[in-house]
Amino acid sequence: MSGPRIVVAGGHSAGHIEPTMNFADAVRRLDPSAEITALGTVRGLDTTLIPARGYPLELIPPVPLQRKVNRALFATPARLRDSVRAAGEVLDRVRAEVVVGFGGYVAMPAYLAARRRDLPIVVHEANARPGVANRAAARMTTHVFTASAAVRLAHATAIGIPLRPAIAELDRVALRAEARRRFGLDANGPVLMVTGGSQGARAINWAVSGAAGALRGAGIQVLHITGPDNVVDVAPGTPPYVAVPFVDEMQYAYAAADFVVCRSGAMTCAELSAVGLPAVYVPLPLRGGEQRLNAEPIAAAGGALIVDNDAFTPEWVGANLVPLLVDPDRVATMSAAAHRAGARDADVVLARHVLTVVAEHRQLRK
Repeated sequence: MSGPRIVVAGGHSAGHIEPTMNFADAVRRLDPSAEITALGTVRGLDTTLIPARGYPLELIPPVPLQRKVNRALFATPARLRDSVRAAGEVLDRVRAEVVVGFGGYVAMPAYLAARRRDLPIVVHEANARPGVANRAAARMTTHVFTASAAVRLAHATAIGIPLRPAIAELDRVALRAEARRRFGLDANGPVLMVTGGSQGARAINWAVSGAAGALRGAGIQVLHITGPDNVVDVAPGTPPYVAVPFVDEMQYAYAAADFVVCRSGAMTCAELSAVGLPAVYVPLPLRGGEQRLNAEPIAAAGGALIVDNDAFTPEWVGANLVPLLVDPDRVATMSAAAHRAGARDADVVLARHVLTVVAEHRQLRK
C-alpha cells in the first residue's frame, strides 16, 4: 500500500508557511512513505520558502478575500471558482486523501475543493483571531486545532503551533556557552535579546538602543537583531552590545538570551514560550490589535509583559525593564511561567492526528 497522500495549504506569509512546513516535516519523520504536496500561489513567500524545505509546490490562482466594497469584491466569486477548480485538479492528480489547511490565500480554495470530493479536512489556526478561510473551514470539519484555548473557533482543540525540532527540543542551558561565544557575548551576566522579526522593527530598535547606557550601567548584555535594512548606533563598550542584521539559526539566539524584547506574532509567541523565554511583547499596532491577542495568554500566565508601541521608549526600558533584568529570581519565575504557557509537541500531535484521519478514510473507502 502506498504512503498517505497529503495536501497542505498554508501560504503567502511566513506565519502560515512555517507551521505548515513544520507539520509536513513531522509527518515525514513519523511516516517516511508519506507523499506531501503543498498548494501555493505566486503571491507572497510560497515560491521562496516551500521549495527550500524540499516539498513539491503546486500553484493555484490567488484569491484575496475582500473586506471592502469595491470592484475586486465583485470579481471574487469568479476568481474563487477558478481557484477551486485549479485546487481540485491538483487533488485529483496527486490522489489526495486529506487536505490540511493553515490559512492564507490558498486555504479557502483547497477547503472547498476537498469538500466537493468528500475528502477529510484538517484545520490549524495559529493566530488568536482566526482568518476568514479557517472560520469557514471549521464549519466543514470537526478536525480543528488552534494555538491556544483562547482562540474562538468551532470544534477547536488547543495544541500549540508546529515548531522546528531545533526550537521545540532546545535545551537552552546546555547550548548557552556555545551560543554566547558565537555572538561574542560574555559567558556570565544577563543577556537581553531584541528582535523585531525578519524585517526588524524601528520603534523597538530606537527604544532599546536609546537605553544602551542604562542597560550597560546595570551590567546587561544585549544581542540586538536589527533587521537587514536597519542599523543601531551604539558605541563599543562593556558589557557587549552586539548588533546583527539577522540570525539564521534562532536556537542559538534563544540559548544565549535570558529575556527578549519583540513583536508578538504568533510564531514568535509560540517559540519563546516553548523554550521558556520571558519577554516584553510590543505588539504591532495594526490589524485591529491582532498581535496583542497572541501575547495575552502568556502575559496572563505570568511569562510576559505587554507594552503598547507608543509607550515603549528608552525611558520605559530604563525604568521598567532594567530593574527586572537584574532580578534573577523574577526572571526565573517568568521563565517558568512562559514555559508552562507553551507547547513543544504540536507538530507531532497534529501529524499523528492527520495520519489517523487518513487511515480512517481508507477504511471507509474499502
